[in-house]
Amino acid sequence: MSSSFFIKGKENPKLGKKGKNTAVTKRKGDGDPAGKGKVRAKKPNKYNEEISSESETESPAVPKKRQSNEEHVYEETPQEKKLRLAKLYLEQLKDEEEKRAEEDSFETDLIAGRLQEEVLEQKGKLQRLIAKDLIPPDASEIRVLRGHKLPITCLVIAPDDKCIFSAAKDCSIIKWDVESGKKLHTIPGGRKGTEDRHVGHTAHILCMAISSDGKYLATGDMNKLIMIWEAATCKHLYKFTGHKGPVSGLSFRKGTHDLYSASHDRSVKVWNVDENAYVETLFGHQDAITGLDSLSRERCVTAGGRDRTVRVWKIAEESQLVFHGHEGSIDCIQLINEEHMITGADDGSVSLWSVNKKKPLSTVKLAHGCHGDAGLEQPHWVASVAALQNSDTVASGASGCSHNSQVNVWKCGQNYRGLEPLFSVPVSGFVNSLKFSSSGQFLVAGVGQEHRLGRWWRLKEAKNGIYVIPLKRKPSNPEEAKVTE
Repeated sequence: MSSSFFIKGKENPKLGKKGKNTAVTKRKGDGDPAGKGKVRAKKPNKYNEEISSESETESPAVPKKRQSNEEHVYEETPQEKKLRLAKLYLEQLKDEEEKRAEEDSFETDLIAGRLQEEVLEQKGKLQRLIAKDLIPPDASEIRVLRGHKLPITCLVIAPDDKCIFSAAKDCSIIKWDVESGKKLHTIPGGRKGTEDRHVGHTAHILCMAISSDGKYLATGDMNKLIMIWEAATCKHLYKFTGHKGPVSGLSFRKGTHDLYSASHDRSVKVWNVDENAYVETLFGHQDAITGLDSLSRERCVTAGGRDRTVRVWKIAEESQLVFHGHEGSIDCIQLINEEHMITGADDGSVSLWSVNKKKPLSTVKLAHGCHGDAGLEQPHWVASVAALQNSDTVASGASGCSHNSQVNVWKCGQNYRGLEPLFSVPVSGFVNSLKFSSSGQFLVAGVGQEHRLGRWWRLKEAKNGIYVIPLKRKPSNPEEAKVTE
């Protein structure tokens, strides 16, 4: 049987006066190896002392050594704490090293991926599969910006996608804010005969280009002039002269301030904008050049109008490649990547090309349908084309003989060997210019009552304006990038 009793002990200096009397329980079997016979406090407390059942009434305090051993049950010693913290610190260091190694590996992979992408881009083998995720926008989501008095002929989007520059037959240039749709700056056009005193254009502006760093804006007009502007402030910088016909195409070489220009005088000229200098002139087309484009290679591509040729100009080699395919006047051209391009013609066809093939890889005839009475149908002219760079998405715009003209968005097949219609956006008028934003978030169309190159007919019901068309995606967006073989 067990019994309970109180022991009056000496005052413990650790406990003070409250530690004089301590309640303990005596159990049978004291000294058991299992420790069952220990005398324990009713309420565990690190300040309670354990007393042997054999101890006398006036039992001395527990030796310090034993007390230390017993306290290990409840709290660690300073040495153990140091050891535990040291181990924890070493584990943290190890985790940080592993994490840093993973991040370094990720960054290395990222850099390698970027370099590989750049190499593939240079080779023209990078094709981002974006078209499969695009869906038609609602009519209410399309914004129309109005400010030009006459038909809009050309436009460009700033590299950061924040601004749009547009020009028209009223000789004016307007800088727009994409987000708000407001005019940021207007360069008014001048009247014919005021060239000497007017800063700006005094004839129809036919083309424009912006450098890849957004520093320079170039515009070309019917008066054979090229104007260079500071894009940020719209301040006039230089005037280039030398063409003997209207300037119909402009493009900055990507990553540089080299400017290529094309003209109805059938020539291509090269300029250095930084130096305000003319470089050289290239000849080859047999008719007025109607369009020009370039990317980062030291070359440009041109559409030759009624000579029905597309040409690739290798500037450094001083050579050119000639391509045939359309049956009508080739009025517009755009590079998709360094190896592929898209063109449109007044026979209503849209073609995809490779710089390695003399004939189109794919052609869609009557891409925008026909107009006219039965038996006398005529195709809608393709007045503009655009390409989302290094992707499988392109667009074309038709001339409007009625209110039912439209912008068509197309999906390019694998290796650009096919064109599949995705959706159409109805507009009223001539779609004289098309441009995709760098991010691929929207498409901009410059629309007018007349064709940019002439006045064959006029649509009074059409509105001169800029259509900002959002490129909506499906909710789920799988991996976008794929490299073509």
